[in-house]
Amino acid sequence: MSVMYYTYMLRCKDNTIYTGITTDIERRMLEHFERGEKCAKYTIRHIPEKLECVWTSDSRKLASKLEYHIKTLTKAQKEKLICKEAKLEDFLSEKLECYKYSLDILSLKKLSKE
Repeated sequence: MSVMYYTYMLRCKDNTIYTGITTDIERRMLEHFERGEKCAKYTIRHIPEKLECVWTSDSRKLASKLEYHIKTLTKAQKEKLICKEAKLEDFLSEKLECYKYSLDILSLKKLSKE
């Protein structure tokens, strides 16, 4: 059985956007929102508020590439991804094989903290 990898974007209370990867999205969201010892350094200083986007991929390499390239986007581009005004391929088609990533609507609906 292969492991699914998730690349995600979290909105913080100061309106910044944190991007990360994990193999267990539910556990990782608990770590961020509870701000325990396994919480990212960024989300200790910038309180996470809401899970905004989640993509799945089949390998750590793919998830890490997506994370890296999302982090290079402007805030406006990230907001367009979040609002569904744009797709990954609109910004990253020259850098990634975007068809290898799936937007995970089910995890997003299940785990969004509002």
